[in-house]
Amino acid sequence: MRGYGVIEVNNPGWMEKDRPQVGPLDALLRPVAVAPCSSDTHCMHGGSGPKHNLILGHESIGEVVEVGELVQNFRPGDIVVVPCNTPDWEVPQLQRRNDNNAHDRRLIGSFKFMGSKDGVFAEFYHVNNADANLVAKPEDVSVEDALMTVDMMSTGFYGVEQADVQFGDTVVVFGIGPVGLMAIAGAALRGAGRIIGIGTRPNCAALAREFGATDIVSYKEGDVVEQILDLAGPVDACIIAGGRASSVNQALQLTRPGGVISNINYFDASETFEIPTALWGLGMSDVALKTGFCPGGAYRIGRLLNIIRAGRLHPGKMLNYTFEGFDKIEDAFRVMDEKPRDLIKPIVKISW
Repeated sequence: MRGYGVIEVNNPGWMEKDRPQVGPLDALLRPVAVAPCSSDTHCMHGGSGPKHNLILGHESIGEVVEVGELVQNFRPGDIVVVPCNTPDWEVPQLQRRNDNNAHDRRLIGSFKFMGSKDGVFAEFYHVNNADANLVAKPEDVSVEDALMTVDMMSTGFYGVEQADVQFGDTVVVFGIGPVGLMAIAGAALRGAGRIIGIGTRPNCAALAREFGATDIVSYKEGDVVEQILDLAGPVDACIIAGGRASSVNQALQLTRPGGVISNINYFDASETFEIPTALWGLGMSDVALKTGFCPGGAYRIGRLLNIIRAGRLHPGKMLNYTFEGFDKIEDAFRVMDEKPRDLIKPIVKISW
């Protein structure tokens, strides 16, 4: 089968691979829609370590081609929503109370696409534990909206969950790309009073306001910490959904005693940051710094789809570059890598 991915660091391209084998609990899918992500380009450039001959992609709506003998809920021809995280649910660690299922055997071990196996930019791809990980796409949810639940919406909302946003809170979101936009939307749905987004792209800023941002702050107009403190004073929560590791220091300057900093941004392995003790209230500030990767599985994606079905949010609005056909994955990936000024998120629709 053909797939598109990283041949070697900084060298993406098409490759031939064997068709994946299906175990008794698993499913084989072919993509009907995919969305390149910054994580894909990050991987191609070696940001998570050198990768070789690895098919990329982790955001997909798929058509079931084959299922294992023990799969009960899906049959060939079903159109399904595929979480970016697909845990192995039999792993004992996941049975511990409050454990995030993103880490089934190791750090972010549930992120199997591009992690422990090839991704979804392929003619066929494998999904483990199909009954526990896949969700049938509801007929009343568009492909675009459904596709945005698998990573962007799930990740952005997880930032809000970690921040424990409450009614009336003042929340700062670092970054107004797709994940940041979903964090803004999630904070609004959670009842935040004031939501301040940090970013510069005009179309992202407009969509941020549509999703619930009350203010947009640009680093081009001065120090963002000073701007936000002038606007709102110390805030209840900061959600880091973009930027460099130095964003953590900025968040510490902004967060009130007892507040929360929630990081959902994937930093480069070469980045570091230092925390002066004064920023941590000499160790007495009661500020919580949480880091995390969104949970996976069918239950979570089903809950996110419920929000869309109720008309509360349409995340597919973020998809503003559309490509048609499997071969166009290469073009969509290039756009994601080059990031033209007007890009929010690309989608590739595939007919077989």
